[in-house]
Amino acid sequence: MQDNILMADLLLPNIDKTPDYYEEKYPERNLKEGARVTRVAPSPTGYLHLGTLFTSLANRITATSTDGIFFTRIEDTDKKREVKGGIEDIIDGLGRFGINIDEGFISGEMEYGDYGPYQQSRRAEIYQTYVKDLIKKGLAYPCFCTAEELAEVREKQESEKIRTGYHGEWAKCRDITYEQAKALIEAGKTFVVRLRSNGSEDKKIVFEDVIKGKIEMPENDEDFVLLKSDGIPTYHFAHAIDDHLMHTTHVLRGDEWISSVPKHIQLFKLLGFKLPKFGHIAPIMKLDNGAKRKISKRKDPEAAVHFFAEQGYDPESVIEYLMTIAASDFEDWRRANPQTSYKQFKFNLKKMSVSGALFDENKLLDVSKIKIASMSSGEVFEKLTAWAKEFDPEFYDILTDNPEYTKAVLAIDRDVPKPRKDIAKWTDAKDYLAYFYESLYTPCYDIPENINPEDAKEFLTRYIEVYSPDDDRQAWFNRIKDLCPALNFASESKEYKANPEKYKGQAGDLSTVLRIAVTGRRNTPDLCSIMQVLGKERAITRIKSMINSL
Repeated sequence: MQDNILMADLLLPNIDKTPDYYEEKYPERNLKEGARVTRVAPSPTGYLHLGTLFTSLANRITATSTDGIFFTRIEDTDKKREVKGGIEDIIDGLGRFGINIDEGFISGEMEYGDYGPYQQSRRAEIYQTYVKDLIKKGLAYPCFCTAEELAEVREKQESEKIRTGYHGEWAKCRDITYEQAKALIEAGKTFVVRLRSNGSEDKKIVFEDVIKGKIEMPENDEDFVLLKSDGIPTYHFAHAIDDHLMHTTHVLRGDEWISSVPKHIQLFKLLGFKLPKFGHIAPIMKLDNGAKRKISKRKDPEAAVHFFAEQGYDPESVIEYLMTIAASDFEDWRRANPQTSYKQFKFNLKKMSVSGALFDENKLLDVSKIKIASMSSGEVFEKLTAWAKEFDPEFYDILTDNPEYTKAVLAIDRDVPKPRKDIAKWTDAKDYLAYFYESLYTPCYDIPENINPEDAKEFLTRYIEVYSPDDDRQAWFNRIKDLCPALNFASESKEYKANPEKYKGQAGDLSTVLRIAVTGRRNTPDLCSIMQVLGKERAITRIKSMINSL
């Protein structure tokens, strides 16, 4: 025992605190019974990944559903892979998509909460305190093996068809003495600190994954690294310390971590910590030549959350779609609660897919159309101009040159019981709205094949004489119908259907000609409203242009 204390002071001489200090500093959270504390702990090694957003959503909604806490923690122990601005990109990306953070990093530079610091690179003293305590108890030891020596061991294990790793007889430094360690340190040798595992591969651990159910795995018998040679912990050790001191109740993470659970359970038990609930989230999948695979950073642009922003997907639409992936009962709930925020949904982790849901961009488009259709014209104006300002400045200038005009444009067929679903993402808007703006408008006088150009010309010429912007929709269409008999077109569709050979067409055909004259398109929202917003002078000018072209 005395040698263990000497070893601990030899390896970590500057650590003078004990675990009790931190246990007192970070007391239990004062939350109601059943409240869940969750977190997302990304590494700042690049852009915000779709998988990280999905995992964050699952953690956020789990906390929200139980009046709990969702916090962010930055796992930046791998400084070689860290990308400048990585923290900002991740935290700002979560904010863009409405993932509200209760605690931890709330921006690239700001953190909030009583359980910080929320950045692993600033918690070295905390980790080293707990490692020192393990060394004192004989549960950890220094390892002076070089990378070359470890490679030799691995090669020998592979050649003998033995499971690779630093375990059993292959754990060369496991029984190192205080005197031996002291001599090596005085000789300038570097070391890592390893766990002295008490596990056996012949024994099993069983745990209840809150998503996947009961899982059984071999115990960990590997003396894995706790502290690297620079004094920074490995993910395994930092996870145990951080989630204990921050009182995380549910560790919900990607299922690539399932294989590490035996190590984590062993660590929590050796440290005397209460185990959190573990839940492993299946990755979002994609079909590739008929086979399912994980969405890839290298192959798939949608792997980067920034893709959805650039493409103009409204953040609420993306989250709404991810909720359909996250919970198998969400769509039924949404149908019953069409206007309610998804945050009111009672999320059940057992409803998550255990094998990984397919990413379906067509379904995302459908969800997005429904979401945007439900927005008021004012809301669409604010969101569309905000997107255009960032990603299409030229379009932004057009939209904001006359804001009231643009708001009137966006109000057409929108603030009604059954609004149209023409826009799925903001990139659609430029083409969809082009005929309202002269700088974007391109005339197209491609009339239907069943309409004679002379009839079209005659109709448009007569229509100019009777058009009134003061007409409501019914009066507006009645004027078209009133012109039909003189042109040998049926005023009513039922008349045309009864005697099609008697007429050249029907009133609807002539309204299509008018629509083409005014907008250059055959399918648009209500044409009466379009002409009113464009103004009589501009509408008549466009009609005359088509007459001249015919």
